Amino acid sequence: MSQLQRKVQATLAILAQAVRDYAPVTFANSLGAEDMVLTDLIARHQPDIIAFSLDTGRLPQQTYDLMQQVRSRYELPLHVYYPDAARLESYVAQHGVNGFYDSVENRKGCCLVRKVEPLRRALAGKGAWITGMRRDQAVTRGTLETSSFDADNGLQKLNPLLDWSDAEVWEYLKANDVPYNALHDQFYPSIGCAPCTRAITPGEDIRAGRWWWENPENKECGLHVVSRIPVRA
Repeated sequence: MSQLQRKVQATLAILAQAVRDYAPVTFANSLGAEDMVLTDLIARHQPDIIAFSLDTGRLPQQTYDLMQQVRSRYELPLHVYYPDAARLESYVAQHGVNGFYDSVENRKGCCLVRKVEPLRRALAGKGAWITGMRRDQAVTRGTLETSSFDADNGLQKLNPLLDWSDAEVWEYLKANDVPYNALHDQFYPSIGCAPCTRAITPGEDIRAGRWWWENPENKECGLHVVSRIPVRA
């Protein structure tokens, strides 16, 4: 058995345990490369896991294209959550449509309205949620656990690809002909909202294109805070 096959089997075991111990379970699908691995695995092996995505209203066209591809390719429904209109209108009225460039505080406020609040609605009533985060993606993710209690949202959080390498993610996608965001082929390893994402140059960190005007230790949107109580899977 290859290294990738072993990691696939370990990931499937985590998904199965999540369904067994924490149902109902939901999968936060950002449509990045890692999440497309999980999309394929969940659709094939754990279709009872509820997949959702957050449409911030500022996503690149290529992300919307992939969202439609997922709908066509897989029988797994993808539930889409949107920002609360009144909250978004209030933020734009106070800071401007691109006010997130002005300060870290403003940027995190934008993420709060466009991502964090819709996430809370998506997680309501669930026993656990699954993400595609990997430990080597960023300095802010180096202490993550495979399974931990998400005290902020009141449910278990699982990162089944935590120890996968970037190379293993792409090996899986290519071997299984899994669709992925076309921006990845244009040097966008990490993709978020269009105005907050840029291509990277050779040698840059894979998250360098996200909120590139900020220091690395600030580069989280609030979806993945670190006040977690580890629970070994």
